[in-house]
Amino acid sequence: MNPPPDRLRAIITGASSGIGKATALTFAKAGISVALVSRSLDKLEAVEKAVRTVGVEAKAYPIDLAKVKTVKDKMAAIATDFGPIDILVNNAGIGYTNPLRETPLTDWQRVIDLNLTSVFQCIQGVLPQMRDRNRGTIVNVASIAANNSFPDWGAYSVSKAALIALAKTLAVEERANGIRVVNISPGAVNTPLWETETVQADFEPEVMLTPEIVAQSILHTVLLPVQAVVEEMTIMPSGGSL
Repeated sequence: MNPPPDRLRAIITGASSGIGKATALTFAKAGISVALVSRSLDKLEAVEKAVRTVGVEAKAYPIDLAKVKTVKDKMAAIATDFGPIDILVNNAGIGYTNPLRETPLTDWQRVIDLNLTSVFQCIQGVLPQMRDRNRGTIVNVASIAANNSFPDWGAYSVSKAALIALAKTLAVEERANGIRVVNISPGAVNTPLWETETVQADFEPEVMLTPEIVAQSILHTVLLPVQAVVEEMTIMPSGGSL
């Protein structure tokens, strides 16, 4: 199936579940073709099938973004294979809780690598194509933890605060090249992150944001006229849960 020539094309990382999966399906319903990036091929293929059912093009690319030295070249290859890319959604990341005094250097580096350095490399892989076309929107999914201090969330908070700094600098550097950069900082979102072995926290899922709410917010930012940009967006559960 060949997409219409004016159809937007996006790369979404962490697309196998949670916010990434919801964003892929939300984009598809808006007519945006999606390249799906995550570690799990089986889960990606399920999302790919669901997206194709909506009637847009989708393709799964199993990549371990924690292997940061390979990310730039692999993302550039996706941009060539699936491109031209209009939108990059940097959603993949890891949750992590531990007091700073007890955080091993290996854990610290793992969090920084996946939540920050892999995003940097994803951007470097896709940016040349966007610059050549003088257009593009890059969305980084950060967290309310970037600007708020929570006990035991130190490494995670630092990674997300640095991600926002990265995006702000990128926005200034690439504005003249027609590239928009968006920071989305959600509060607690009901995703599989809370069930991972690296997170020990007790939140009530029913008062969290849903992935679909965040996905709708991401869609809003990328569909704005090119003359406008949402530079930062904070989305909180109305019930007050962080």
